[in-house]
Parts: sequence; C-alpha cells; structure tokens
Amino acid sequence: MGKIAFLFPGQGSQSVGMGKDVYNNYQTAKNIFDKAKQVIGKDISKLCFEGTEDELKQTINSQPAIVTTSIAILEALKSRLDIQPHYVAGHSLGEYCAMYCAGVMSLENTMKCIQKRAELMNEVKAGKMVAIIRAKEEDLKEGLTRGSKIGYVDVANYNSPQQVVITGDNDAVNEVCKYIAKDNNAKIIPLAVSGAFHSKYVKNGADEFEKFIKNIELKDASIPVITNVDAEITTKHEDFRKKMPQQMYSSVHWTQTIQKMAENGVDTFIEIGNGKVLAGLNKRIIPDARVLNVFDKDSLEKTINELI
Repeated sequence: MGKIAFLFPGQGSQSVGMGKDVYNNYQTAKNIFDKAKQVIGKDISKLCFEGTEDELKQTINSQPAIVTTSIAILEALKSRLDIQPHYVAGHSLGEYCAMYCAGVMSLENTMKCIQKRAELMNEVKAGKMVAIIRAKEEDLKEGLTRGSKIGYVDVANYNSPQQVVITGDNDAVNEVCKYIAKDNNAKIIPLAVSGAFHSKYVKNGADEFEKFIKNIELKDASIPVITNVDAEITTKHEDFRKKMPQQMYSSVHWTQTIQKMAENGVDTFIEIGNGKVLAGLNKRIIPDARVLNVFDKDSLEKTINELI
C-alpha cells in the first residue's frame, strides 16, 4: 500500500440525521457533539438529528454542524483503528477538520473559529454561485470573459477536471451560464447558498476573521495539510494564520490538491464526514486511486476491514 490521505467535505454535504449513527455507537463521537454544544452554545446534535433541511442549509447552522459531524466520525474511526494519514485536506469548510486532525487547532478553538466564520459568511447576501459540469475549457474561458464585461465573476471551486463552480454578480454569472448553455453536453446547477462565497463579497468578513484569529492559538501541523488557496503542503502555524482568512474569498483548488497528493505517493483517499461528495470528485481526478468513505458505523467498519 502507498500513502493514505484523510479528506473532509464542506458545505453542501449536510443532510438531516447526519452523525446520529456514530453518536449512538461510539462514545468518542458523542463526546464531540457534547463539546460542540458546550463551546458554541447550540445543540448541534439536535440540529443534525432532528432539524429540518431548511435549518441545516443555513450557513450559520450548516458550518458548525458539518464540522462537528466530521470530527465526531474522525474520532470514532481513531477509537477503532490506530491510523495516521500521510496528508490531510478539506474542501473549503472541511479544511478546518483537516487542521484539527493535524493538530493545528484544539477542538475548542476549531469550534470557535467555525462559529465565527459561519456568522461572517452568513452575512453575505449578494451574488450567486453556479456549478458547471462538463463544459469545454475554451467555452468556460470565453464565458468568463463575456461575464466579466458585465460585472464581477470568478471561479470559486476547481472541483474536478469536469466540474467548476463560478461565483459573482448575478448578471455576470448568468451571462457565463448563457454562453455555456449552447453546449448541450454541459450541465448548469445553481447552488443553494445565501450569496457569492469564495469571492470579493466575502473580503470584509475575511478581514474581520483575520482580527478574530489573532487571539487563537495555532500550532505547527503534525501531518502536512494541503491548503485550498494554493494546493501547497502547509505545516507552519504562521502560514495557516495567513491562509485562513484568504480561504474565505479565494478559489478552492481541490483538483490541484488531489493531484498534489497523488504526486506525493497517495493512492488511498478516505473521505471522513457525511455523504460521498468528495469520493465522486476524486474518482474523476485520479481514476485509479482507492477511495473509501466513513460516514456511519457500517462504512467505518467496512473501511477498517479494507485497511487491515
């Protein structure tokens, strides 16, 4: 076996009932939910297990709920198997789980950061985000050029070679979609978010977040983290402090992150958290890689059996 990477999903991976199975079956997972309630002052387990879909979609709720669930699943896995990944990464919000896993932040500080980040991003009401699938590279480039003549538009996420997410002003994003739509093979999916994340609209919030994390203790990573903003190996605490605010308004270089891991010998990717979003993307980025998921008791035990 080659090297192993842990991956953590981001916003959009939430669903009602997430984390309940590990909460009921692993004390370590229950402890994480209990700690989240204590730190955030919000009953995350009730929100995840009994909340409505609309409640979970709200940024102010989805971010702490997803991070709590992912970390609970991580701790459940670690309670059953002594495993240390060679690299970690998380998609946007999921990067905080990766930093926690790598020892950059304590559980309490991770929760505090996510709550503040969620509050600031929840205030972004301008603009929109759209996923574009199977568009030709030249069409996307031309579409972005046309959209930029109308207003602000940029690439929010490089999710896979076949999928990007664009973000920006409504009219500018619509112009890109209009141009892309001439290709019947391309698919356009509007995202259910409150505004244009990973764009200049988040810059003011990022500036506030930069002030907030000045008082948060960060340590050097014990496991290399591939960061979203540049798809580079990051271990120094001062680099994380610089990149954390940048990540809020910068593109998520996920395709490049997975390619970087593969270049460094990773051949087994374990997605830890609700759903299988990253597993699907990874199979498109590195088709030959082994991709495993841990999201409930059965998938956790299955993954352990695959690894031992």
